[in-house]
Amino acid sequence: MRAVRIVHLGLGGFFRAHQAWYTGAAPGDWGIAAFTGRSAALAEALNRQQGRYTLVVRGPSADETSVQSAVTSAFAGSDLAAWRDHLARPAVAVVTLTVTEAGYRRGRDGGLDLADPEVNADVSALRSSSGRPSTVPGRLVAGLAARRDAGAGPVAVVSCDNLPGNGEATARVVRELAALADPGLAGWIDANVTFPSTMVDRITPRTTPDDVRAVAALGWDDAVPVVTEPFTEWVLSGDFPAGRPAWEAAGARFVADVTPHETRKLLLLNGGHSLLAYAGSARGHTTVAEAVADPSCRRRLDEWWDEAARHVPLPAAELVDYRAALLVRFANPRIRHTLAQIAADGSQKLPIRVLPVLRGERAAGRLPAGAIRILTAWIDHLRGVGAPVSDAGAAPYQERAGSPRDVLALLAPDLADDTDLVKALG
Repeated sequence: MRAVRIVHLGLGGFFRAHQAWYTGAAPGDWGIAAFTGRSAALAEALNRQQGRYTLVVRGPSADETSVQSAVTSAFAGSDLAAWRDHLARPAVAVVTLTVTEAGYRRGRDGGLDLADPEVNADVSALRSSSGRPSTVPGRLVAGLAARRDAGAGPVAVVSCDNLPGNGEATARVVRELAALADPGLAGWIDANVTFPSTMVDRITPRTTPDDVRAVAALGWDDAVPVVTEPFTEWVLSGDFPAGRPAWEAAGARFVADVTPHETRKLLLLNGGHSLLAYAGSARGHTTVAEAVADPSCRRRLDEWWDEAARHVPLPAAELVDYRAALLVRFANPRIRHTLAQIAADGSQKLPIRVLPVLRGERAAGRLPAGAIRILTAWIDHLRGVGAPVSDAGAAPYQERAGSPRDVLALLAPDLADDTDLVKALG
């Protein structure tokens, strides 16, 4: 039986295909106690299977299946008692997160969003011994308070989400919330908690009923299998004061600076995905493979990649190879990665995936057609074209969607007076 040394928040398909897979493939007996975002359904299903699940690695022509067992127990994210209990255990050395960009509750300046009513409710909850924080930063602060009170020692909190500088971003919202709720805790966090940065990559679409039936046809009774692609990458940087699994034995890389790798992935893969999600769904496509097979979408993708590559600090030859590999991954017809899934939360994703290129190109005196196409396709999406809008932050943009300049003024105020850019947006 694996010993629980890792606690994860954000139990879902990607975590089980990525961090849990690396942990299971690494030597040693590190086990994971995994918490969902909020719902109990996946946790209950996994517990009925003693944490085990089938990982289906879906190549272009065949599947490889294996049973994964690094998750030893699962809990609903609402189970704060279990969350506090696990964070207070000295044996726990690592806390990992996959909570999406929106989960960090960041404001425009990258700090904690104090205009968010749920964040303010968490400040009050954390000041009360009986409070129940609900946000990700709130739950992290509550768990770290329990760890401090138990004298359980240092721990690493590891974001595995698509945020630039995700370690620093996580540290900032946690420290700012702790300072508001308990200044003494903020000092303890500074002295005892590290926030390594990571770049994660493995395309993992939502599991479908067909996937469950395909696994059942193999003779395995699994209600919650995970389907993923053959490619996987994990790059990390930072300290783990209480130890960690030897993830590098499973292929992870530890580097001095994650930034170049993170920029490559955010701009080329994630930015490319956003382009296909909005432009492809507007043309009637439902999956990445369908969209990238469309010559019009493919031209737009190459156009975007040409622009984005100028802002990735890696050798040109490496980027050429990476783009070629992305095309193979995107075109895999057996990975049903839906454009609707990718299109969600655009108001959180585009500032990270597209605006750095747009700003860099304008600073260089260029009008970037690829970046502009993504923004115009997103504005059309806000108007009801293509994939349905699923974005908690979309309302103010939808109210302004009739005026591209007004959308730009909200998304990137520093660019709103760029007359050439506004004209290009239509």
